[in-house]
Amino acid sequence: MFESAEIGHKLDKAEFKREEPKLRQRLLDLQYELLKKGEFQTIILVNGVDGAGKGETVNLLNEWMDPRHIQTRAFGAMTDIERERPEMWRFWQALAPKGRIGILFGSWYTDPILRRVIGHEKRSEFERRLMGIRHFERMLVSEGALLLKFWFHLSKKSQKKRLNELSSHKKTAWRVGPEEWDHFKHYDEFVDVCEDALRETSTGEAPWEIIEGSDHGYRSLTAGRLLEDALAARLKGVRPVLSPSAPPPAPPVDGRTLLASFDYKRKLDRGVYAKKLVRLQGHLNLLTRSKKMRDRSVIMVFEGMDAAGKGSTVRRITQAIDARFYRVIPVAAPTDEERAQPYLWRFWRQVPGHGRLTIFDRSWYGRVLVERVERFASEFDWMRAYHEINDFEEQLTRSGAIVAKFWLAITPAEQLRRFKARQKTSYKRFKITDEDWRNRKRWPHYERAVNDMIDRTSSDLAPWNVIASDDKLFARIEALEGLCERIESGL
Repeated sequence: MFESAEIGHKLDKAEFKREEPKLRQRLLDLQYELLKKGEFQTIILVNGVDGAGKGETVNLLNEWMDPRHIQTRAFGAMTDIERERPEMWRFWQALAPKGRIGILFGSWYTDPILRRVIGHEKRSEFERRLMGIRHFERMLVSEGALLLKFWFHLSKKSQKKRLNELSSHKKTAWRVGPEEWDHFKHYDEFVDVCEDALRETSTGEAPWEIIEGSDHGYRSLTAGRLLEDALAARLKGVRPVLSPSAPPPAPPVDGRTLLASFDYKRKLDRGVYAKKLVRLQGHLNLLTRSKKMRDRSVIMVFEGMDAAGKGSTVRRITQAIDARFYRVIPVAAPTDEERAQPYLWRFWRQVPGHGRLTIFDRSWYGRVLVERVERFASEFDWMRAYHEINDFEEQLTRSGAIVAKFWLAITPAEQLRRFKARQKTSYKRFKITDEDWRNRKRWPHYERAVNDMIDRTSSDLAPWNVIASDDKLFARIEALEGLCERIESGL
């Protein structure tokens, strides 16, 4: 794979000096057009072997373009805060918004490759991580991002020469330390692993560009022109072709649905409810203060039709938890900042660290519910979201999170009763809006979307707990019991 990047590519200095000003001007023009349109973000990954000019290229791109509109992030070893969350969390925090260029110096490829080279990671785990990277990059491109992946390469002979040159000058000696020389000792293994990684992740939507790094002029002009060509094409509307997801399932021929099959007549006596509530809240408090929670976090998701009782159920849960260790995230329509990022970004930024609990009152499932029904998202986008959501929740559980998901189900008749009650109660009128009444008219569409959602996203790692909630007392106890069982099984 690297043969063409080891033949000694060079560029005459006079040609570089002649072409550089013209390239800089074109890149600046494209950057400002990108900023003006604000329709997509550009993400540039800079990876490769030590000494191949990665850092110089990052600096050069910031010099050639307006650095005020470029976000440059370099990644080293994970911090304690990052280790408490999924490995991709820190990269989600570094995504540039639409209209901007983000340069990632080191990326989601660095750790899998290094861990595989030094022998800490088995082949099966390495392949699993590469598969996760492919899914992540496909999601970014599907969300509209322009993703460029630059791999800067040197032959073994050229790398040794380059490291010696850098080490011999006082101004550059700091760039070569024991770690770089240790990597050089593993050059052959490193190249073998990198070939596997690049071959498995060079896709139609996110191909790798391999650049020989031995000559400053050649690598600089090559990287700049690749960025120029990609930006120009994307600004003209040229996008990679992505294969569609499987079509949505057909409704059952007998008309029966999962939600319609529940017994909504179950009730709980208020006296029994009060006793159970105290017992379950006490149990939940002990669970959240367990020593085992030091290596765990809890993420709760509450979804349901309007007026299903999500808010009152959440309040019974928070009454049992130390307020210093939980957050409730009410999810509404995305802000301008959130619309400038992939739809999962606003949820990734809220992922808690160990020992913490986060409660989402509505969640990432809006993509396959309201966005599907109201046609805010295309069928292609909400269909691919099932896999993206499952992948997100798998990453959460792998990092130590306990994911508890609850759908509070009510009947249309009970919803109507609660709507009217809200209208009659002055301090509850804010809870009922014209949009609630409009959504009610689309009940069959929402019911079908909910059934599809549960079928496609209820997994062993993050199962759905569906609760018939016509009786609020019964629903609250069911939710507390389900939450306690979920946390107990995860500790």
